[in-house]
Amino acid sequence: MPRPDRLLLAALLVPPVLIALVGTTHPDRLTMDAAVHWRNMHIVLLPLFPLLAVGPWLLARSIDPLYGRITLVLGYVYACFYSALDILAGIAAGGLKVDRESGLGTVFGLASDLGEVGSIAYIGATAAAAGCVIRVAGLRALPGALVAIGGAYAFMQEHVYWPAGVLSMIAIALGWAWMLVTLHVGQRSASRSLP
Repeated sequence: MPRPDRLLLAALLVPPVLIALVGTTHPDRLTMDAAVHWRNMHIVLLPLFPLLAVGPWLLARSIDPLYGRITLVLGYVYACFYSALDILAGIAAGGLKVDRESGLGTVFGLASDLGEVGSIAYIGATAAAAGCVIRVAGLRALPGALVAIGGAYAFMQEHVYWPAGVLSMIAIALGWAWMLVTLHVGQRSASRSLP
């Protein structure tokens, strides 16, 4: 596999796998006992969540500049608004819980609304990049596209809570891996058929 393909593979697979690993420690509920871990875990996740948008953008732009721009805009919206969810419901809520819950409902409400905007944008970016792959690799990429889009939707529903949120990250990584394999196989077949 050429170096750019390995970099693309890393950009698509490493962020969801790292997030899944951190997500295995996500407490079920924000309690006084879990508050410090809750807050600190979301601080660790803060630089990881935006990286989810990089892989789909790199993939889409390598196939079609227009889809690359669409995926870039959707990825940017996701990174901004989903980071707001992480900051409010993760870092701020954990900090407020340590300080005995004043304002916790307000923070969770704001975080949920902003996170939903970001999550919908991430689903759109995933779908746009997957559409590019299907256009090039054909229907053999469809299972991977469906798994990645399903994982993105589950991420919107479950965040990174164990087990469903962690499994959403694994689904995203597996879907991208499937699509990359179909792209690689399609490119190899196309180059063999050239005179």
